[in-house]
Amino acid sequence: MLKHEPVLPPEIIYPIEEWRWVEKSFAPGFLPQAETVFTVSNGYLGIRGAFEEGGPAFRHGTFVNGFHETWPIPYGEWAFGFATTGQTIANLPDAKIIRLYVDDEPFDLANARLLSFERALDMRAGTLERRVLWETPAGRQVLVESQRLVSFQEKHVAAISYRVTVLNAKAALVLSSEVVEHLPTGQDVKDDPRLAHATMDRVLSLQAAEGKDRRVILGYRTTRSGMTMACGIDHVLETDCTWTMKADWGGHGARLVFSVDAEPGKPIALTKYITHHTSRDDKTAELCLRAGRTLDRVVAEGFGRLLDDQRAYLDDFWHRSDIQISSRHPRMQQCLRWNLFQLIQACGRADRAGIAAKGLTSQTYDGHYFWDMEIYVLPFLIYTSPSLARNVLRFRYSILDKARERARAVGQKGALFPWRTISGDEASAYYAAGTAQYHINAAVAHGIVKYVDVTGDRNFLLECGAEMLVETARLWFDLGFFSPRRDGRFCIHRVTGPDEYTTVVNNNTYTNLMARDNLRFAADAVDDMRQHSPDHYRALVLRTGLDPAEADDWRRAAERMYVPFDERSQIHPQDDDFLDLKKWDFEGTPRDQYPLLLHFHPLVIYRHQVIKQADVVLAMFLLGNEFTLEQKRRNFDYYDELTTGDSSLSACIQSILAFEVGHDEHAISYLISALLMDLADVGARDGCHIASMGGTWMGVVYGVAGLRDNGGRLTFQPHRQVQALRFRLSVRGQQLAVEMESGSVTYRLEQGDGLTIWHRDERLELQPGRPVQRS
Repeated sequence: MLKHEPVLPPEIIYPIEEWRWVEKSFAPGFLPQAETVFTVSNGYLGIRGAFEEGGPAFRHGTFVNGFHETWPIPYGEWAFGFATTGQTIANLPDAKIIRLYVDDEPFDLANARLLSFERALDMRAGTLERRVLWETPAGRQVLVESQRLVSFQEKHVAAISYRVTVLNAKAALVLSSEVVEHLPTGQDVKDDPRLAHATMDRVLSLQAAEGKDRRVILGYRTTRSGMTMACGIDHVLETDCTWTMKADWGGHGARLVFSVDAEPGKPIALTKYITHHTSRDDKTAELCLRAGRTLDRVVAEGFGRLLDDQRAYLDDFWHRSDIQISSRHPRMQQCLRWNLFQLIQACGRADRAGIAAKGLTSQTYDGHYFWDMEIYVLPFLIYTSPSLARNVLRFRYSILDKARERARAVGQKGALFPWRTISGDEASAYYAAGTAQYHINAAVAHGIVKYVDVTGDRNFLLECGAEMLVETARLWFDLGFFSPRRDGRFCIHRVTGPDEYTTVVNNNTYTNLMARDNLRFAADAVDDMRQHSPDHYRALVLRTGLDPAEADDWRRAAERMYVPFDERSQIHPQDDDFLDLKKWDFEGTPRDQYPLLLHFHPLVIYRHQVIKQADVVLAMFLLGNEFTLEQKRRNFDYYDELTTGDSSLSACIQSILAFEVGHDEHAISYLISALLMDLADVGARDGCHIASMGGTWMGVVYGVAGLRDNGGRLTFQPHRQVQALRFRLSVRGQQLAVEMESGSVTYRLEQGDGLTIWHRDERLELQPGRPVQRS
């Protein structure tokens, strides 16, 4: 149940364009949100959408995925096995700064007389563009045009084209290109625990500084984590006006000042190239050399080459990933594309890292990776960019040894993947809503199996996936027990499910169901390898010490798994005790008391039937074959009334299930809420909700189009009221196009030799060049 509807900013400021998010006038009231909305990123490097001139700004931010500082987690009362070291993504020296002065008058948007203003995120070009006409107090009219990008092709590169034209008079013009260290880093978590850890300490210390001509390279090392980075800038100035330059660099950062005798109508075009290289080890000197080589290459090739490569990369992305939708809601297409664009900005060049909950748009949640990757983002990548999906799972495999160590720390066998992390170490300080969420193991296993089923990449299963399945299954078997009080059923006690308003419970329905699948997956993988890939099986035994009898234990636990069900109400309780709790007084809770976690003590919340995020409802989506349609209706109706919407992870899932059980208006409302999570009034100031963005793709494909893919079998149950919907899916190396319009659906195999799908209950054998249409 939506406790309040999202509200978009007025169209006079943000008009509707399908491929651009446009700001038509300077809107200081939307400044914090706009900095998030206009972030440019490639999954490795991200720059928040603050202005080049340095102000006005809510919070500058430049981030490299995985580059972080550590800090000791303080506890008033420590206990065995608690996480000891926090991790926070570092806010790097700000290299985007280009300050403009005309006759010594600074260009400051907060105080400037603006004759015109437009800023736009172009989602096909992959650029942030701005065009401003400024009139100085002396009457000089100055046209300022800029383009900013973070390159998908050149992983380590950002670039800014900054073009100034004085239109009506001569002027003394200065461009000061700078690298600025913004201190302190972090955010104030006193009033909101979701924000980043704040520190007054200096995170980065300067290790090297060198410059030549219009280039400066600075090398840094983090104080505690010992990570190193190099930041380099270089410039090209093009103008018919006379100019000079001075440069200095050192402990303060860097500054290159271009002084120009501006003449009316003659443009002054400064192109600034920026590069960041990072390492977990002490490699400052090497990183500085790499930064220099990168700048040599991109400066020689020019800004135009970066623009062309950016467009080519995104042309390919949109061909595979675009969703075309017609709706009575005029903004839906624009908002949907913005959400999809943010996904590629978070994932495109993440490569050997994970995908942070906020992408690279802020330090909120400390830049940590959660289960969001597997449950909310991975499906989109599996069906549109399988190689990126593989990267996500390879990252999980890279931290498997640390997951094994974490399991030992909490007294368990197998591996326990960290609830929140950057390096692979657990960084969650609140175990009740952190470590106790063991279901992250099942999320990883679910992602592995879905990836292999949909892509057919059996090699990944043999080389990496099976080992993760084995270690996660071991944990479940060790964690649970066959309870004599439950007729020998396998029970899992004292865990937290997806709903963080109900913690440390017995037999959370979602957890038990997902653990059951994890146990089955692992047993099936081991048996299949033993029979069909004996060499890989022997390697697996060597790496894990696998006993053949373990697979039998896992099957027995899966077969005997206890799943709560209340005969009186005919619903699945969220856990053993949930239905015995008092229901939350929603009518007596004012709107300004949400989210509840910021206004009520956890113990107050834990004593009530109240849900932060979809729990049983999520289980019904991921494991739909475990429930009848009537059970889904009953469960959805019961839990929908108890769900606050305090989590960005809920609306998209509720939309999918609402479509399935026939609550069409609810479904559409929830889908719109997910689409507008960051574009409306729901907290985009502190960064994007990347999981919700993955959920918007799922809301359309799994909800509107009715895709279900249990066991690799693709079934579509299209929603009959769709005006028009088009999207593509990559399935086992083939490309399927789905087109829905006016009550009919057309399936077209655009690439491949042949694909079997199901339309409702009808089996369809698709062949290239032979589209199939059904109602």
